[in-house]
Amino acid sequence: MVERMTLILDAFRGSTTRLTLEEVVHASGLPRSTTHRILDQLVRAAWLEHAPPGYLLGRRSLRLGSDAQGFVDLRSAAAPVLHELQLRTGMVVHLAVLEGARVRYLDKMGGRFAAKVPSRVGGSAEAHSTALGKAMLARLPAEEVDARVGAPMSRLTQRTIGDLRTLYQELHRIRDRGGVAYERGEHTPGISCVAAAVRGPEGPLGAVSLAGDAGCLLETVAPLVAAAVRTISAEFVSEVEGQPAGAPAETWSAETLARLAAIDRDAAWI
Repeated sequence: MVERMTLILDAFRGSTTRLTLEEVVHASGLPRSTTHRILDQLVRAAWLEHAPPGYLLGRRSLRLGSDAQGFVDLRSAAAPVLHELQLRTGMVVHLAVLEGARVRYLDKMGGRFAAKVPSRVGGSAEAHSTALGKAMLARLPAEEVDARVGAPMSRLTQRTIGDLRTLYQELHRIRDRGGVAYERGEHTPGISCVAAAVRGPEGPLGAVSLAGDAGCLLETVAPLVAAAVRTISAEFVSEVEGQPAGAPAETWSAETLARLAAIDRDAAWI
């Protein structure tokens, strides 16, 4: 069975390769009925995706290929920035990416408080319940937010956003703040976070957050998070495109920093 599955997967030469059943039969040399049965099993297991008129690699296959390498590259580009951010603030630093309706943690740095933050490298959390997830969702079109999050939305605490209407209101606030997202006890009681998305040419590449206890003043460190994601974006995009890294063209004015630091305290979920 493993050999036959390998023959079928080998027929897909790239992430955009789309093959019909007959083309897979020809490439693999397997009987048509056997090929069809294995294709169905691979689709159910997310190794392949069935999108008429053919099949293409699914999310599980892509995670082992270019997407996985992209995550490694992003983590490498972000590492020195995250380390500096942790040293300057003493808070717990996260790097995460968006996978469907969840965030996937690529890195976590912190001191003694890190043990109180229930996150781990490789773990995941509901995007709508985290500052990391909301920061990335705010960079996506409404149609994609619908497709990713949908309904119903689980509520982990009394502060967790539980419906799309409230989520869209929060995403609008995040965009008005220049992309800075706040989280106060939405995922874990007693834990507060501030995050911003690492921006790429086609959308969010990931996000960085600082986490602390419920009493920490997130507004004082929000500008540091905003500056960190800009640095990571400049470094990562330049590496991918093979261009020398340079300082971002824009700079943060005093007015912009003040706006980024502003918190909507009248919002029930903040």
